[in-house]
Amino acid sequence: QVQLVESGGGWVQAGESLRLSCVASGTIVSISLMGWYRLTPGTPRELVATISLGGRTNYSDSAKGRFTISRDNAADLVYLQMDSLQPGDTAIYYCYAEGSATYFGDEHRFRHWGQGTQVTVSS
Repeated sequence: QVQLVESGGGWVQAGESLRLSCVASGTIVSISLMGWYRLTPGTPRELVATISLGGRTNYSDSAKGRFTISRDNAADLVYLQMDSLQPGDTAIYYCYAEGSATYFGDEHRFRHWGQGTQVTVSS
């Protein structure tokens, strides 16, 4: 099984920064893609940023220029550095990972979400 655990959320004022972390654990063979999504009440879950195993990144328009995603492949970690936070960034942020893992000796593809971490930005 694979588990994702996020940390680093909290409450900040507009203009401040936060760094989210997510570590994957379990019988992982490789993680091809890691990323962050966010959810606010009444809206669909929104992609924030993703990063491939080779380091290729993809950002939402709202994240470009303010957020930076990075990963530590050896440690199965992904980070999201969020700068110049605004009240519109208030959401629950979810870590996402997809790749392959072994289950009872067989290798299978997986897609997993973390439990989420709350980010609140006040004006």
